[in-house]
Amino acid sequence: MALFDENDDLTFEDEGEEEALPGESSNRTFIIAASVLGGIILLSLICVAAYALVVVPNQRTSTADTEATQIAQNTQVAEMLTETAVADALAQAPIASPSAIASPTASPTPVVAVATETPTATPDVAATGTVAAALTQAADAILTVVPTSSALPDGGFADDVGIPGLVALTIVFVAVIFFARRLRKASAM
Repeated sequence: MALFDENDDLTFEDEGEEEALPGESSNRTFIIAASVLGGIILLSLICVAAYALVVVPNQRTSTADTEATQIAQNTQVAEMLTETAVADALAQAPIASPSAIASPTASPTPVVAVATETPTATPDVAATGTVAAALTQAADAILTVVPTSSALPDGGFADDVGIPGLVALTIVFVAVIFFARRLRKASAM
């Protein structure tokens, strides 16, 4: 309502604060919910970026270091096995004694022919060396772990719950959707 003052100025009476529009409170709730969801999405993007920029390179470096260490250990084992095989081969070879070497002042020695028994089977030094090398390679093969990918990775929700669990979860979600619609229709009437 308009009232006139003595100075003919137009003034209005305060009728109290304006009433809020009925849809305004639900808009405020929507804005709050959208802000919270946006914050969650932003936070998850930051976490994914941190994971991609920090954790993954560290894992790759660690894997490379582990592989280098494994290669160094395998090389040491191979060297030790080779040295062992060489030592075994040298131990089986006959060694000339110093007394068997001819001296410059040799005295005449009478030669006497004596019959002795000779063994019919003589050990084959080359065959023994081959068997030793084969056993060394077999031992090396047993100690060496060769990574193979023969199975699919075991991870995720479906591996833990399985198909029946996923079907049951689908039924529960569909039921929630139908009940929510029914409640919404009931409250609207």
